[in-house]
Amino acid sequence: MSARASRPSHPKSRRGAMAKNVELPFSPPEDWHEPAEDGRVFRVVEQKPGEGYRHVLTEREIRDRLAELPPRFLRDLEVVQLSRMTRKKQSLPCYGMQWGPALYLYPIDESFTEYFDRAPSPLVENECRMYGGRWRQLDGGAWQLIWTESAIKDFYLNNILIHELGHLLDDRNNSYTDRERFAEWFATEFGYRWTGGADARRPRRKVVRRHHSA
Repeated sequence: MSARASRPSHPKSRRGAMAKNVELPFSPPEDWHEPAEDGRVFRVVEQKPGEGYRHVLTEREIRDRLAELPPRFLRDLEVVQLSRMTRKKQSLPCYGMQWGPALYLYPIDESFTEYFDRAPSPLVENECRMYGGRWRQLDGGAWQLIWTESAIKDFYLNNILIHELGHLLDDRNNSYTDRERFAEWFATEFGYRWTGGADARRPRRKVVRRHHSA
């Protein structure tokens, strides 16, 4: 077990949604990208993930996935940042965040295994299972969440990325609960269902063809 794994975290919300176009009076959690509002195509900023971590998605995967959505959804998007992992972020684990015109995606442990000091909530457990994450209970009440590379890419491309885009598009809700509800609906409709839902994620059964002689 690595040093990172020896300090398990709480499987609470793994996203940080911030109000649009608001510069906070305290130390911000991320690099602020000043809105350009010039109509240009969004840019991708990639930071080094940090020792022992790796980015889940590539710039091409991000661009190809977002290109599948209606162009109006991307009108206000200016930056997608692949952010670095810091010690502070290790204590407050987060997969993604929206702030102003930017979406931030965080790296994951290069082992594709996450550790938690208590059982996940039914919502978090089910959401990860939907995309292929496997939960395993350890001695002492701790839990593991194990991903394959294909499963974590699916989770980021069709849940995290789309969820944060939903926050960017939400110009009606102000409360955290309402904003999360909208973003979850948006990710379900334009992420999970858009890409085939459960049917597209079920393991395909191998067809055995039998040949009979005449």
